[in-house]
Amino acid sequence: MSGFQSPRGLRDLLEPLASAHGWATDRAWAAADAAGYARIELPIAEESALFERAVGGTSDIVAKELYRLEPRGDDAVTLALRPEATAGAVRAYIQHGMRSQPQPVRLATVAQLFRYDRPQKGRYRQFTQFDIEAIGDGGPGIDLEVIAIGAAYLRELGLTDVQVHLNSVGCTACRPAYVETLRAHFTPVSQELSEVDQSRLTTNPLRLLDSNETAAVKRAATAPAITDHLCADCAAHHAAVVSGLATIGVTVVAAPRVVRGLDYYTRTAWEYLLPGEQGQQGALGGGGRYDGLVELLGGTPTPAIGFAIGIDRVVLALEARGLLPAAAAGPAIVVAGIEAESLANRVAIAAELRAAGASARADVSTRKIGKQLEGAVRDGALAVIIVEPDGRLTLRDLVKASQAEPAERGGVIAAALRLVQNEG
Repeated sequence: MSGFQSPRGLRDLLEPLASAHGWATDRAWAAADAAGYARIELPIAEESALFERAVGGTSDIVAKELYRLEPRGDDAVTLALRPEATAGAVRAYIQHGMRSQPQPVRLATVAQLFRYDRPQKGRYRQFTQFDIEAIGDGGPGIDLEVIAIGAAYLRELGLTDVQVHLNSVGCTACRPAYVETLRAHFTPVSQELSEVDQSRLTTNPLRLLDSNETAAVKRAATAPAITDHLCADCAAHHAAVVSGLATIGVTVVAAPRVVRGLDYYTRTAWEYLLPGEQGQQGALGGGGRYDGLVELLGGTPTPAIGFAIGIDRVVLALEARGLLPAAAAGPAIVVAGIEAESLANRVAIAAELRAAGASARADVSTRKIGKQLEGAVRDGALAVIIVEPDGRLTLRDLVKASQAEPAERGGVIAAALRLVQNEG
């Protein structure tokens, strides 16, 4: 066995998980296409300064988890592997002048992302997210659309009991007063908080609401809800989102601990969770309104909203519930042969079958024909075409365990295609 193994936190995807990931990804693209979201492929690396601005220079993602690439040659900037997709999408919106297009600009991507984090089940250093962004509309209607797309995607995969845990984080007009109220609530137990949470109490009390530390969790249970401290505009926006989701049949759970720690986030924030699941293992994704990010990254003030759903988390949830799709099927037809001289002919026949729409492979071994037939059965093939020494072909139906007489090439290939079509 080789001494090399996949790096810690990175993994090989084998069947059936490889097919499940591909299937979930295909369904994500289909969901975006159906809703009119334009596909965008973003660079796997961006200037690290982009993430430092967008994600926050003091956040764990930037301070501890960002994979930076050392500049080489004439490169004057430090690049970093993308830890999330929103920053790149907003950068592209600004760079390519999308503000001149009809608003909102609807963008979608399925991206490989990278974070140096402690590996555990459902959390990897390389992972995949389905990302939706709608940039240029500040009304509650686009909130409904974006939230509903993610919920429908998860339901269509089979996770029919997914819930939307919904909150509002207010705006720059009403949030500061709530932050001070929250700080006052946590201050009496400040000595019981962890060192990290004590720092949050000073710099960003909102983050105490999503802390996993015991003392913070206990105190957060009695914390005042931000939805009771919203300004009139934010309260009206939140009420419209809540009532709208009820109208379209999306299950909503009021979630006062769902917050976003960065100032550019405003109003709607949510997570997609499975009932009964605890902590991050039950969180399949989430989203929020980030009305201040475009301006922060150098653009004109522009409202925006989006979500990210973890494909890896989704597949684990499907696996736990016995809902994984079937692994990729083997070839419907295997082309076998008795003599080594028929190898090229076997490959050509398999190619012709594929061109006609059937899945097929050539057995390019020189094993005895019995072993080749065993291999076809193992792969789940429906039929085997055997290239005889005289060049004629024999069709063996593995479903009915029957075999026709050797015949000319065209007739046998046509019969094999009919067999596949009938069995399909």
